[in-house]
Amino acid sequence: MKWRHYPDDVLPLWVAEMDTPLAPPIAAALEEAIALGDTGYADIGQLAEAYAAFAKHRFGWWPDPAHCVLAADVAQGVIDVLRVVTEPGDTVLINEPTYPPFRRIIPNADRVLRASPMTRSADGRFRLDLDRLDADLADTAVRAFLLVNPHNPTGTVLTRDELSAVVALCSRHDVRLLSDEIHAPLVYPSEASFVPLLSLPEAQRSIVFVSATKAWNLAGLKASLVIAGAEAVADVRAIPADAAVNAGLLGVLASEAAFRAGGPWLDDLLAGLDHNRTLLDSLLAKHLPGVGYVPPAATFLAWLDCSSLGPDPAARFLEQARVAFTPGPDFGPLGAGFVRLNLATSPEILTEAVARMAKLAEGPTK
Repeated sequence: MKWRHYPDDVLPLWVAEMDTPLAPPIAAALEEAIALGDTGYADIGQLAEAYAAFAKHRFGWWPDPAHCVLAADVAQGVIDVLRVVTEPGDTVLINEPTYPPFRRIIPNADRVLRASPMTRSADGRFRLDLDRLDADLADTAVRAFLLVNPHNPTGTVLTRDELSAVVALCSRHDVRLLSDEIHAPLVYPSEASFVPLLSLPEAQRSIVFVSATKAWNLAGLKASLVIAGAEAVADVRAIPADAAVNAGLLGVLASEAAFRAGGPWLDDLLAGLDHNRTLLDSLLAKHLPGVGYVPPAATFLAWLDCSSLGPDPAARFLEQARVAFTPGPDFGPLGAGFVRLNLATSPEILTEAVARMAKLAEGPTK
């Protein structure tokens, strides 16, 4: 889809899929499954245990596998949980800029979506606005807050103090805290340390969502985990068992292999992504100094402020420079003037993309 959605002359730097081959342990697991004809319905298998071992090694936190259930993907897991912990018509709060699918699926599940804007500091970084969040959570219609950490599209990683503050606010207002942690394996060690929400003792009423699909490029194989805090186990177990059938067995097998044996590949990937995010910084500084960019602390996504290039920069880049980005307005009103760029490509493609952007910027704004 990434490479065929647009004509062949367009460089596709939009959808969050990486231009990388599979990690060898994942390829081996899939090849073995195909050789065995193992293509039946999905079961959680040892996925929860594999993730627990990965989280212990990577984050210093061991989630109880007995507190995990299988879901097709993080977005579906969120909906499965919301149907248990909220009622139709309840308001679900999420930070803006907002991952676009959440803007669609939450209303489609008969819940009201409301955005709590992040704040932008003088250096261009996006952070949680805790005062605004406090005010938004005070609305009695809000029954759940969906945190995205690390954040898509800004690459922000919350500190332990920020997480503790969010937990305290949700507790004060009796709002259920959910956290999408799909990008957790993609935190740059030089920038930040990832703190799992459920590693906080005070967060045990919370529920988190994890998956190998972003870090190991497995989105089409469909497998994720919903993990309950110690005080939310009954809620997670109330998800209908049939929900897990929507996951894919190959996704489970690939994810197990990723968490158990994909660490060295992931380290190499992060080194390449780190090079690309700094390369983009130097390319923009040289050729497009009017574009605002703060290298992300996590993810392979760059959030570019292109408002100096006129309205609807994504459309101009696509039509006139033949580079495809995800338009900022897809992430909500705060995305006006922004585009989201996918860093997970070759340095050559990234360099060519900036060259095309710069050439367009030299011409008149339309």
